[in-house]
Amino acid sequence: MKHHEAESIVRQAAAAFNGGRPNDARRLCEQGLRHWPDEPMLNHLLAAVYFAQGHTRQARDHVETSLRTAPHHGPARLLAARIARAERDFSAALAHLNHIGAAAASTIGVALEKARTLDQAGHQVEAKAAWRAILHATPHSREAMARLGRIAWDDGDFTEAAALLERAVADDAPASTWFDLGMVRQDLRDHQGATAAYRKALAKRPDYVEAAVNLGVALQETGDLDGALAAYGTAYRLRPSTFGTIAMALTSSSHGRLWLDEASLRRSLEM
Repeated sequence: MKHHEAESIVRQAAAAFNGGRPNDARRLCEQGLRHWPDEPMLNHLLAAVYFAQGHTRQARDHVETSLRTAPHHGPARLLAARIARAERDFSAALAHLNHIGAAAASTIGVALEKARTLDQAGHQVEAKAAWRAILHATPHSREAMARLGRIAWDDGDFTEAAALLERAVADDAPASTWFDLGMVRQDLRDHQGATAAYRKALAKRPDYVEAAVNLGVALQETGDLDGALAAYGTAYRLRPSTFGTIAMALTSSSHGRLWLDEASLRRSLEM
């Protein structure tokens, strides 16, 4: 009886969660766990609800309870890995991923999670290999193109980085990918192209301070000092601590301007 009752609660809770009612899903799971505290399906689903709501500690507790009863359940292991990565516990995340069976480990979802974890953990050689494998398996993966482009830029291969990032932004791409493309174009001395990329990044994320600063630098290099000051002003208003970086950029560039009066520069940036 317990198994059927628990399955019924899981179905109701899953329907609530998928229907945009996470609090109802959470209440149903908690109700079931009062009767069966170690039930793996209920703990797994409650962990997913908590994780979606940003409560990683509670999510981790419940997914670990689920795994104690069902240690070979691939989806629970994958969720545990995602939670650990969110907590920046990369060793635990990789341990969970390595525990997943060979059949499940070959799925794109697990491969993506492993690549993301290796990338964020700073294991660049392994991350590069993982992203290449994903791109080979799914040639249209924008995320794999973007990450391989960034890794190529880190390695100093600007031409390869540009080719990958250009492909990544061919369709809809996040602000971070446009920002990376802007940096690559700057290193290739394509300042007009860099300007366009930074503008795209800011259009997608208007509070992207780093993109505003770099847009200012790129505009300076094209000789558009007024445009550069406008971009720097955006960055300064968003984050006043960028003042030192902006002042250095303005005075060190061949297209810059010498500001002898700090107060005057601050007033210009605040306008």
